[in-house]
Amino acid sequence: MIFFFPFVFAALDAEGDRDLATRLQRRDPQALAALYDKYGRIAFALIVRIVRDHGIAEDLTQETFLRVWNRMAGFDAERGALGAWVLTVARNRAIDYLRSVDGRTRQNAIELSATETPAVFVDLEANLINSDRARQLKGAFEKLNEKQRMVIELAYFEGLSQTEMAERMKQPLGTVKTWARTALQVLRSELEQAVSA
Repeated sequence: MIFFFPFVFAALDAEGDRDLATRLQRRDPQALAALYDKYGRIAFALIVRIVRDHGIAEDLTQETFLRVWNRMAGFDAERGALGAWVLTVARNRAIDYLRSVDGRTRQNAIELSATETPAVFVDLEANLINSDRARQLKGAFEKLNEKQRMVIELAYFEGLSQTEMAERMKQPLGTVKTWARTALQVLRSELEQAVSA
């Protein structure tokens, strides 16, 4: 399975987002529309991947952009990329939903194997593959084995702790910790090599 962290894509155009951030901080409604045009689809794809429901993902995407709009005054472009921040807000909204009572009930009613590869990610992958950074990230993830990829996905997309992953995967906690630690070491090593090349 090919897997991408969407915030890497969002960070690719950090320089172009500085002007957009300034316009958003001035409360320019056209800037909000531009932000949504630029990041709405990828935020929606990320949220769908987490909550596994298109209707809920639509609501959470709308909440994401409203939250960004309302908190824009506190955003500092010197400290981080606008796109990465938008997607972090989207991820957090989705995980908050899963942790809510309604979200837990709904999540438990969905068969996980039936939703592992949502169709929304197909177009996203085709768009991302054109960038060098996306290829580097793809190469790094291909170095991971299936169990290592799974723990990274469970942590990122579902916000599970290592204890929760161990329960879900029916594996000893120590084994899950080793998979996670090894996966992060491999990713770090591969991405550092790509940057220095």
